[in-house]
Amino acid sequence: MIIPVLNEASLIQASLESLYSELSVDDEVIVVDGGSEDETVALALGCGAKVAASERGRGVQMNTGAELARGDLLVFLHADTRLPPGFRSALLESLEDRRSSWGRFDLAFDSGGPLMRLTAWLISRRSRITGGATGDQAIFVRRALFRSLGGYAEKYLFEDVELCRRLRRHGEMAVPQGRVVTSARRWHNRGAWKTILLMWALKSAYLLGVPAGRLSRFYSDER
Repeated sequence: MIIPVLNEASLIQASLESLYSELSVDDEVIVVDGGSEDETVALALGCGAKVAASERGRGVQMNTGAELARGDLLVFLHADTRLPPGFRSALLESLEDRRSSWGRFDLAFDSGGPLMRLTAWLISRRSRITGGATGDQAIFVRRALFRSLGGYAEKYLFEDVELCRRLRRHGEMAVPQGRVVTSARRWHNRGAWKTILLMWALKSAYLLGVPAGRLSRFYSDER
């Protein structure tokens, strides 16, 4: 498990405890800190996670974690996303099909009512249709394939979309049973409709060829 973090003291302990309840003693949890100014690092160490320092940026942080990982399977997990019960066996079973070396989960939000349930369903459905995924969906990939592709692009926005573009050329996307549950805090903080419209507009522009660097000025990753 590779978890990029930045000032996540309010939730990192609960997130790690949830993970450790299902992992085996041979599984690694690598928390990659992008310069937290709170107690994130201390709390992660207290839970038994391996902690690495990195420049800020999810792509950079996740590549740092992948370089340190020793296991065959890399799972990239946001700190505010919880994997479903039985995730470990579900992950392994989903990759038994030799056509798949990577995948992601369907998505649910932890709050927000009918609008957020619809949004999560649309994100999951779009993912199945396009063969892509967002970082909130806990993208996982065989380490050998990830390294052969050069890892994540180290840019501020849509590193997940860009990685999936390359992964699609190397096999089908696996979708294990269960849904990850991710925090709706960003949607609440910005306003649900505003966030929906912003993210769909930015992603559409990116897919049409607008560089992520130009689009990043319109997006803030503040919690």
